[in-house]
Amino acid sequence: MLVSLHVKNLALIQETEVFFGTGLNILTGETGAGKSVILGSVALALGAKADRDMIRTGAEYALIELNFEVSQEIRKKLEEMEIPVEDDLVVLQRRVMPARSICRVNGETVNAKTLRELAGLLIDIHGQHDSQVLLQTKRHLEILDGYAQGAVAEKKEAVKKAWQRYNALERELAENELDEASRKRELSLAQYELEEIEDAALQAGEDEQLEKDYRRMVNGRRIAESLGQVYSLTGYDGQEGAGESIGRAVRELSGILSFDEELENFYRQLNEVDELLNDFNRGISDYLNDFEFDEETFKNAEERLNIINRLKDKYGRTIEEILAYADRRRSEVDRLLNQDAWVLEKRKQLSEAEKTMLALAEELSGLRKDAAEQFREDMQAALQDLNFLHVEFCVSLTRKERCSAEGLDDAVFMISTNPGEPVKPLASIASGGELSRIMLALKTITAKQEPIGTFIFDEIDAGISGKTAWKVSEKLGLLSRTHQIICITHLPQIAAMADHHFYIEKNAVDATTATTISKLSYEESLQELARLSGAVQITENVLANAREMKELAEKNK
Repeated sequence: MLVSLHVKNLALIQETEVFFGTGLNILTGETGAGKSVILGSVALALGAKADRDMIRTGAEYALIELNFEVSQEIRKKLEEMEIPVEDDLVVLQRRVMPARSICRVNGETVNAKTLRELAGLLIDIHGQHDSQVLLQTKRHLEILDGYAQGAVAEKKEAVKKAWQRYNALERELAENELDEASRKRELSLAQYELEEIEDAALQAGEDEQLEKDYRRMVNGRRIAESLGQVYSLTGYDGQEGAGESIGRAVRELSGILSFDEELENFYRQLNEVDELLNDFNRGISDYLNDFEFDEETFKNAEERLNIINRLKDKYGRTIEEILAYADRRRSEVDRLLNQDAWVLEKRKQLSEAEKTMLALAEELSGLRKDAAEQFREDMQAALQDLNFLHVEFCVSLTRKERCSAEGLDDAVFMISTNPGEPVKPLASIASGGELSRIMLALKTITAKQEPIGTFIFDEIDAGISGKTAWKVSEKLGLLSRTHQIICITHLPQIAAMADHHFYIEKNAVDATTATTISKLSYEESLQELARLSGAVQITENVLANAREMKELAEKNK
């Protein structure tokens, strides 16, 4: 769940921190106080697009920090994403600056994409316009499959793999069914390229050794001159060689060893230097003796490198890639020489792949049909709980002309909210307030399958009032038994259900405007319920009504 939110220099927020609790967290306040900014900051911390205009006027940056307490299931998924988790806590931080933003998870810098992936694991944010997804018919099948999960998810994955197999075979056939003239051209080119590569008799890794030898031979004169100088400077011939000087020093030390035993250590060290230098000097001499090549060796290496580099330009960046290309061309030559038999075999494979795909798709359709009936029952019950008194809901499954990665089915949600009226596509008849309730019903019945611990609802009460508001309140209370809910509302019926009530207000501070958030006590919550009820003055009767609303909410939790 979301433990705390810390916001600094974001829009009208100078700096504020709020600690959320389990159950239902309600946020209320006057219109324009900045309630949506508070929840918008959560979205920002989870990777939403950041704008420099979000930074508070006069500030250099905006900072948002979220602290989550995660379950073992979520912890496992985070570790699979290579995100370290200690003590089941995840700290997300985003610093928004005019030119860029920096995102961190548990102190480690990550990109916005990773934050968005995390959002899908930690929190579900339902904004004022998210109910519009219900108007997108193409999303209905996705919603149904998400509700079903289990066997449907497994069969859907099997259908997807079968479709990919069928699609690949179909594409391969389409690309390679050639007329005779095209076949001959392709065969001629493939044979030429294969022969060119085979004639080169390439060996893996030979280019690296050739380049090394060629570089050494090209710089042979400089190598020989420099090593000759090194040999002379470190040698034992002549007065200038380091070997001769160190040899004399060794002899000088050996002549005075008997006078002081402490000189033994100096002598041993210098003697080791003498031996090392002697070995080094002999090594240089041996290298120079072997460092000989003739012009023919150099020419052969140069020609061989030219052949290899020409093949690299045409067939691959490395010898391994060239040889792999040759293998592919060899297969293509074989196919083109036996085109009729190849096409016959591929058509047979395509037919078998289609049968497998369609059989799996039919099984998936059967599972979806069963899931759609259970989904209908759950949705209808949930909608009735939300004051749809005469609601009729169902899922219309239709068959597509051609199987896709999703199978053979299309789904459309159908609904009737008036007795005697036939069900019609949800997108054509639902109002804004009805969409909000339908989405809440959907969240309620799918929550048990969600690993996400926190749901955020931004003004789920849009377009509702009265008894319907109480029903929505009760449904939020029910959902908060198993999940942490954070909800912005203007309705006292919903606010009364709060386990934790927060008030957001906008004040003038030091000649500027600032939004703050504070947790309300029980008495302060009653005052806020009275204000939300629309009372001009907060009288004892109004407070008594607010207290009654709280008591009624407690009974319905």
